[in-house]
Amino acid sequence: MFSLIRRLSGAVVMSAAVVLPAGAADSPIDTMARIKETRTITLGVREAARPFSFVNEQKQGQGYSVELCLAAVEEIKRELKLPELKVNYVVVSGADRIPKLQKGEIDLECGSTTNTKARQEQVDFSYTIFVAGMRVLLPNGTKVETTKDLDGMTIALSKGTTSEKLFNQLNNSGEAKMKLVQFPNNNEAFKALREGKARAFAQDDALLLGLASREKALDSLSLGGMAFSVEPYGIMMRKGDVKLVTTVDRALSRVYSSGEIDQLYAKWFQTASLSIPMNRLTRDSFKRPNKEAGVAMLLGYSI
Repeated sequence: MFSLIRRLSGAVVMSAAVVLPAGAADSPIDTMARIKETRTITLGVREAARPFSFVNEQKQGQGYSVELCLAAVEEIKRELKLPELKVNYVVVSGADRIPKLQKGEIDLECGSTTNTKARQEQVDFSYTIFVAGMRVLLPNGTKVETTKDLDGMTIALSKGTTSEKLFNQLNNSGEAKMKLVQFPNNNEAFKALREGKARAFAQDDALLLGLASREKALDSLSLGGMAFSVEPYGIMMRKGDVKLVTTVDRALSRVYSSGEIDQLYAKWFQTASLSIPMNRLTRDSFKRPNKEAGVAMLLGYSI
């Protein structure tokens, strides 16, 4: 599944250097101080971004990204010498995750958010926690090996995502002529595909497989062969929140260097219903923690 991403890996330059947030020196933001005072932290989670972030019946966050955020919570407790730290969960969508973070409604966004150059102007990211590739989910028997295979297709897109941005760019550039239909979230876009209202659903491959496995649809749907971009995920924090960013990155470094990440990855990505082998870029991000932005390989620039 990730063979094309592996072949593209040479185009992405990984850096082991710690990247401090721009403008950090004069930023007044100090979430750590507020956490110490209130003994409360709020995590932004997705409703159904399996296996990264979703909610159970009690509206508590679950998933791979959420567990990494909880590891950061433990590091925050150690740093602030707090015996207890209450964790609240707030559901966010692709469209409102950044506004809710900026408004202080959440402290960490624990989902499946791609680190992009554009988003770096608004928020700070942790070290990369996963690297996906953008593809399309299709009914079996339909192939997308080149952009021309998209011509005439109705493509479902989820609002506020990199796939929405990239596919609009593809359409506007003339690379392919598609009918693009926007939906409020991944669930609605997936539903449109299942009901035949769209011929394909464009999104990150791991998210597409997570949705299909949850709905037991992997026997009728499959991923297109073409990878449109490299999508490195990170935990989002407010721009210039230096102390929090440093603490979260330290927590991730510990999880990576201790080998705990292998067990966590297996728990969420190598199950009876879902099998996503760890690709080279994800493995490299654990060995050499970095904050590289995503790359739209086809268009030749950062997304």
